[in-house]
Amino acid sequence: MSDRHATPPAVPARISLVTLGCANLQTLTEFYARLGWPQVLPADEGVSFFRLAGALLSLYPEADLAADAMVPIDRGTGQFRTRSTLAINVATPEEVDAALAHAVESGGSMVKPPQKVFWGGYSGYFADPEGNLWEVAHNPFWPLDERGLPVIPDRAE
Repeated sequence: MSDRHATPPAVPARISLVTLGCANLQTLTEFYARLGWPQVLPADEGVSFFRLAGALLSLYPEADLAADAMVPIDRGTGQFRTRSTLAINVATPEEVDAALAHAVESGGSMVKPPQKVFWGGYSGYFADPEGNLWEVAHNPFWPLDERGLPVIPDRAE
């Protein structure tokens, strides 16, 4: 019998920082501040940081991000950036409704109104002013811990 947790992975299984490349740093910084997210460090260094439960959200000019990663800028062809989505889990369907309404009031756009979904939960999507997609979801199968993070059981082996 092998212990799959005996040796830590070479790449730690965690996310410490999510960086969104942005066309307008000030616009996105103001949007996330209006959501009420706590900003850390001054925003005058050409980057903004917001504290999340267990990680940081970073906003960084997309040209600088592309240069740092040594890749070309890829803005996609549509209104929304659909290569990835970010998600926020909440405890109730009512919290989904409230969070989506607040995101829209803060300058975001409703992409998918909140609704019951095929997997048994309740969710909807908003986009920030630059089209980054955020899902707000209530998953009745995943309770939340004291930090608001989903408690997901390990797979049965």
